[in-house]
Amino acid sequence: MLEVRDIHTYYGESYVLQGVSLTVPPGKVVAVLGRNGVGKTTLMRSIIGFTPPRRGQITFREREISGLPSHRIARLGIGLVPQGRRVFQSLTVRETLELGISVARGRRPAWNLARIYETFPRLMERASHYAGDLSGGEQQMLATARALATDVELLLLDEPAEGLAPLIVEELARLFLRLKAQGISILLVEQQLSFAFRLADEVHLMSKGKIVYSGSAAGLREDRDAMSRYLGVA
Repeated sequence: MLEVRDIHTYYGESYVLQGVSLTVPPGKVVAVLGRNGVGKTTLMRSIIGFTPPRRGQITFREREISGLPSHRIARLGIGLVPQGRRVFQSLTVRETLELGISVARGRRPAWNLARIYETFPRLMERASHYAGDLSGGEQQMLATARALATDVELLLLDEPAEGLAPLIVEELARLFLRLKAQGISILLVEQQLSFAFRLADEVHLMSKGKIVYSGSAAGLREDRDAMSRYLGVA
């Protein structure tokens, strides 16, 4: 589904991603973990085209996308759910979703309003409310639904559980597992380890702009040295 091959990304002269490689197989959840500031969000920005890598290659469904503008990457079937949710405060829930549907790839989008409301009943209840008036959990659902509405095959989730109450995090975990069961691939950046381990099939640890560990979620949980060294977990 997605292959990131030896990418090097800079902010000006600041060398952030230093040869990062990973793959996301179809229908799987791959998590990228690590302390703050190691390059996880930059990886997401490199994939979606906000901060293109200077070297290396990114391919989506065997088509190279590194170097394409972000709107073209999105139209290929990649949806970003950004850190902090970034919903349009002055649009209603329905207007936000209709905006996503309007740029979907197909004439008959797989994610129409009926399917979105079936998957996110709370958004149907809040359809006429402004996005800025929603709770943090509701905004996260709206940001996810907005990405799905564009008819995605791959979701990029950047810290979806950040700042949310445990009950909402649990609800999000069930939601993403349902999406995975429907065949949607997910690349997840996350700080809450229990949330990431519940979802992920494969995990990568990042440190100082490099991948320093790759393996199964179960394998990492048993690797106390890696957990302590790169995540600060005793």
